Amino acid sequence: MSRPATGDAAGGPDALDGLGAPDAAGEPGTPGGAAAGGAPAGVPAPGAAEGLAVDGLTVSYPAPGARAVAVDGVSLRVRPGESYGLVGESGSGKSTLAAALAGVLPDGGRVDRGSIRLDGVDVGGLSERDRRRWRATAFAMVHQGATSSLDPTVRVGAQVAEACRLQGLPRAAARLRALELLAAVRLPEPAVIARRWPHQLSGGQQQRVGIAAALASRPRLLVLDEPTTGLDAAVAREILDLLQALRQEINAAVVLISHDLALVAHRCDRVGVLYAGRLVEEGRATELLTTPRHPYTAGLVAAAPTVGITRRERRLRAVPGQPPAPTERPSGCTFADRCTLADETCRNREPPLVLAAAPAVVLPDKPPDGQLDAHPAGHTVRCHHSDSLMTLHLPEQGTEVDHSSPSPGLLSVRGLSRSYGRTPVLDEIDLDIAYGEVFGLVGESGSGKTTLARALVGLGPDGPGELRLAGRPLPARLSRRSAEDRRRVQMVFQDPDTTLNPRHPVATVLRRALVTLRGSGTVADLAGRVQLGPRLLPVRTARLSGGQKQRVAIGRAFAGEPDLVVCDEPVSALDVSVQAAVLELLAAARDTDGVSYLFVSHDLAVVGYLADRLAVLYRGQIVEVGPTSAVLSGPHHPYTDSLTGTGAPGRVPGRPEPVEPVGPAGCRFAGTCPRRVDGLCDQVAPPVRLLPGPPGAPVHTVRCHLEPSDLPRTPSTPLAGSGAQAPPAAQKERV
Repeated sequence: MSRPATGDAAGGPDALDGLGAPDAAGEPGTPGGAAAGGAPAGVPAPGAAEGLAVDGLTVSYPAPGARAVAVDGVSLRVRPGESYGLVGESGSGKSTLAAALAGVLPDGGRVDRGSIRLDGVDVGGLSERDRRRWRATAFAMVHQGATSSLDPTVRVGAQVAEACRLQGLPRAAARLRALELLAAVRLPEPAVIARRWPHQLSGGQQQRVGIAAALASRPRLLVLDEPTTGLDAAVAREILDLLQALRQEINAAVVLISHDLALVAHRCDRVGVLYAGRLVEEGRATELLTTPRHPYTAGLVAAAPTVGITRRERRLRAVPGQPPAPTERPSGCTFADRCTLADETCRNREPPLVLAAAPAVVLPDKPPDGQLDAHPAGHTVRCHHSDSLMTLHLPEQGTEVDHSSPSPGLLSVRGLSRSYGRTPVLDEIDLDIAYGEVFGLVGESGSGKTTLARALVGLGPDGPGELRLAGRPLPARLSRRSAEDRRRVQMVFQDPDTTLNPRHPVATVLRRALVTLRGSGTVADLAGRVQLGPRLLPVRTARLSGGQKQRVAIGRAFAGEPDLVVCDEPVSALDVSVQAAVLELLAAARDTDGVSYLFVSHDLAVVGYLADRLAVLYRGQIVEVGPTSAVLSGPHHPYTDSLTGTGAPGRVPGRPEPVEPVGPAGCRFAGTCPRRVDGLCDQVAPPVRLLPGPPGAPVHTVRCHLEPSDLPRTPSTPLAGSGAQAPPAAQKERV
């Protein structure tokens, strides 16, 4: 199983004291219980340079006619206790580099050149037996989806205990150690959690179990591969805080791989940008993501949304074109075909790595042996025109139609309640969506967002409530809806792989949608609307990239020219450039065809960019709804404040996470609200308060006992998680 990293049981790094217990068969800190008289292979020699040192690493895979180079001559350094962010589009080589660091390249993958050293140990030179021991004692990795790294047939406590056994602990001691580790990652009632199966835990709890497994060893290198993708803002922040505590406690080198530039900007010390397998820019996070010097980095920054900045204020711009195929790398700059600054020099000669502040200083790709810091600790870039870049990443002023004014109602929902068995999920939901409006819906995992989204399209369990579409009753079950109703209300799911037939080519998927939904036009016309080129029509959906698959799913939903499209986390797993393209595609359909959306997301920057109004859902109940800018800036509900990450935390240290079922007594957030009024909030259902706003603006309401003047507000500075153009957060917030 994968082995990640962690946190404290009581809210501070001190709770990690004692987690580095000595191995059962050796001295404390001696990997594998080696005798003191002779260090085994994989143990650093005294005086060796500490930290991670990757020198000129090249990794390739087999391909017809030639080897496909996925990582090309990458060199980087990560000191002990330092957090290094690695960003880039899908296919840039991030995951291959992570696999190379772990020494577990897929079949056919091989390291052609270069080396990987950790604390002076040449990992590539270890025998298979020593490498396995090295991975068990010095290396840990947190994968994107904890579900895929946990065995569904083994209870979670046994899986953590197995990681402890790898450290040499006997069976009984390993079981006790597993409970300590589960407590260290702030899981409530560790003994109860240990007896559960993985499917009985939430996504955040599963991720913590994986982190607990990493605590079994005190790793010297911790690789985080998209550790918070798919998690809501509150849970993601808690996971990152746990990882921060571990890094500070054991002084590990951390490599954070992510497509989320905001996360990297706020949580990393330094950042490296990968493109087509090459490191094209590297520097301090505070500098690189605010003043990028490579056109590709500038493109990623321009594609990243910012909390509080709407589409009317700044348009997102996707990086044009596609990266070159691994077997068709050009002789010059690999970014030349997508770059507006490219000239003949760029196309014929690869740019060297230079200091951004002193372009005349050329740096070697592979530093001399034994030198950890051959590259100066500065901002380096691989570009012939880095000094001409400043005009490329200026924000583009938005020019979209203002949809903030009230419009005639399209969808009306009244008293909608849903349950799974005896477990209530939604309670008396009321909402309205106007023609041409983007209505955002946010909330943490388990709040009921997906259940509400599915209920609007006729999926999921039955229950009380009324749906009306354009003033006419809309049956709750899809099977009872007319063909016209099904055409008018469509859905785009989070994972297109679960909704597209992998054996069908794109043309077949779109053609069937046109026939089923009685759409007009041709397959080519529909493909053009969602920016799918003719060359992709005969390609099977299984061979498409994530962004291309999502465009096919959107094209299928738009085939019948719907009035309302329900989007459930449609861009959560996409890199920033593809995300920007998909968001602009949805916005263009709204602007030209008047399509309305229910847009479900855990990313406040994404939903804030697109949505006109925003509802906040907590444990099956809407606690706030109003204009997006007003909801995010405040005054707003204390729970909304916890989601933005700028106010008090959503969970008060020492108070357990509430587990009581949804019910009418008291405020549902009272158990964890830092502003709770004892005897009132926990006993009396809160009223719905109308907050003041500009004349003619949509209504802004909050379900809370607090007076409007006492409700929290967002500081005027950019929000945590707000996008790459915001200044990085304080040092204490970093992983």
